[in-house]
Amino acid sequence: MPKSGEQVAAQETAAKALKGLVDAQALARWMDAEGLPGAGELPELRPIAGGASNEIIELRRGGRRMVLRRPPRKVPAGRNETMLREYRVLSALRDSAVPHARVLGGCDDEGVLGAFFYVMDFVDGWSPMQTDGWPEPFASDLGLRRGLALELVDAIAALSRVDWRAAGLEGFGKPEGFLERQVDRWLHHWSRFRFREIPGLEEAGQWLRRRVPRHYPTGIIHGDYQFANVMFQHAAPARMAAVVDWEMSTVGDPILDLAWLLMGWPEEGEGDNRMGYVDYSGMPSRQEIMQRYAAGSSLDLAHIDYYVVLARFKMACVLEGGYARYVQGGADNPKMAAFGDIVLEMGRKAAELARQSPLAATS
Repeated sequence: MPKSGEQVAAQETAAKALKGLVDAQALARWMDAEGLPGAGELPELRPIAGGASNEIIELRRGGRRMVLRRPPRKVPAGRNETMLREYRVLSALRDSAVPHARVLGGCDDEGVLGAFFYVMDFVDGWSPMQTDGWPEPFASDLGLRRGLALELVDAIAALSRVDWRAAGLEGFGKPEGFLERQVDRWLHHWSRFRFREIPGLEEAGQWLRRRVPRHYPTGIIHGDYQFANVMFQHAAPARMAAVVDWEMSTVGDPILDLAWLLMGWPEEGEGDNRMGYVDYSGMPSRQEIMQRYAAGSSLDLAHIDYYVVLARFKMACVLEGGYARYVQGGADNPKMAAFGDIVLEMGRKAAELARQSPLAATS
């Protein structure tokens, strides 16, 4: 059957978006060599919206829906290695209770697609980054919306329980001295592209150096845990489909994932429940989130302010890197333009909490 004008136009748009990212014939040869579904077939490719840092591409072959993940056309330093780390941690989670996409194969040969990449199962679900507000029935039923938050917390509580050594992640990170290294590591990261001042960042860094918890747990960390990096199953009740975007994962202190979640969670009585891309109306309070995580992880949250200050400090340094690349013309994703103001807000809030926290009275 001849293709309609709309179908032809859609294919031309997709081909333009994928130019320089995926060569279908090269990908087919690699998939054949790896024994992936659809031997001998040319994959159908479609870019998927999402992700400010890496590319997400749906591929169909052999009657199977899959997803290819790779760096952008201009591959930043270290991003290829990040792809392999994502592939490794997802492989390690295969038999765990953590919702995730099952990986099918990874490639560390730049000669195939011009960058490292991996292929995983397609996750049939929705992300807050792909919807204009919460979809129904979560938009109108605040009781159901509460479940989204509880699922979000339960997933990282499950992640904190994974035995990372038994899962094959020995050497994946450096858990010993993890917290002690954080300030210097991220200040050094910032120094590589520093082009402006970030008020509050130095103050927060000095506070953090003096208040590292004497004892802390070790486990797998997602590294960028928030609503933007999870997918939920369609329809109610709320059920997590997968945690995605593992590019900042490592082995360290898992409480930092909770803090990453809390740093943007509205305080009770703030009035404005919409922060960034999320409307928190109907969501549990920060205290309820912490209680849920503590119960599911069995971890002590006595130093949670330390972790939230660290999360804001780290967020400022990480996003400043993307913003610097955008300002200097080294990144082609317009979403990074919004990072500029977020960086300044995170630096300010990190210093503000450091001054206000009861931990400020300790040395």
